[in-house]
Amino acid sequence: MSALNLARLILLAAIWGASFLFMRIGVPVFGPGKLILLRVGLAAVFLLALALYWHKPAHWRANGRHYAFMGVFNSGLPFLLYAFAAQTLNASLLAIINAAAPIFGALVARIWLGTPLSRGAAIGLSLGFAGVALIVGSEASTRSEGAALAAGAALLAPLCYALATSYAKKHASHIPSFDQAHGSMWASSLCVLPLALLIPARSVPQAGDWLAVTALALICTGWAYLIYFRLVSEIGPARTLTVTFLIPVFGVLWGALFLGEQISLTMLAGGVIVLAGTALANGWRPKG
Repeated sequence: MSALNLARLILLAAIWGASFLFMRIGVPVFGPGKLILLRVGLAAVFLLALALYWHKPAHWRANGRHYAFMGVFNSGLPFLLYAFAAQTLNASLLAIINAAAPIFGALVARIWLGTPLSRGAAIGLSLGFAGVALIVGSEASTRSEGAALAAGAALLAPLCYALATSYAKKHASHIPSFDQAHGSMWASSLCVLPLALLIPARSVPQAGDWLAVTALALICTGWAYLIYFRLVSEIGPARTLTVTFLIPVFGVLWGALFLGEQISLTMLAGGVIVLAGTALANGWRPKG
């Protein structure tokens, strides 16, 4: 991997790690529905502007059903689940739970696509779930009122990503990556719109709140997609997915620096277990 692509990978992890910080800032003001509508809606407009500039048609008639599935399971629903969980759980915890996405991905691929699951991968799955259970069961932030429901919602989000990944591999691999991102963002917007209209905002947003939601939409969603797909084209999907190992590092760092969140030994230990399980589930083997 070139130094430039390594820098892109680290930048992408830093950006996606910050998304949990911005959700924690925005959700108390906008509520989950409006926050995520703004996130995917602004990202959709951003990607539309790029599509018009680059003369990239979305081919809605041919690919609309694929955009709909990806829009629901790759962004709309998981974003809503994380936003709901962010009302109770801190950004650090959410970032660590997100690291379980490749673990769910390996499990869903085994069930849906028939992808072989080696002994090492099976051990990795078990280890990863054990790490998540350790964190969720031990952290004080998960023992407050409503925390169990929030933790359950957060755990469903990476499962949604896993379903979207397997669907894309089986049914939408012929669609260019940019088109998938663009079309799915509009589908996500339609998915989230009814909820956003039904539930009012909780308070009047201030300048900092608008700054957080704009960064969440344009940087953590629109721009992040462009970096991600550039990496996929240059270093391949497998190596690009190593970004998952870095996101919790930045999620915990941003939460501690900007929100004053405490990092416990249990959280660190559980995070290491989750990352080790993720690595094993996706084919990494220690040399020796």
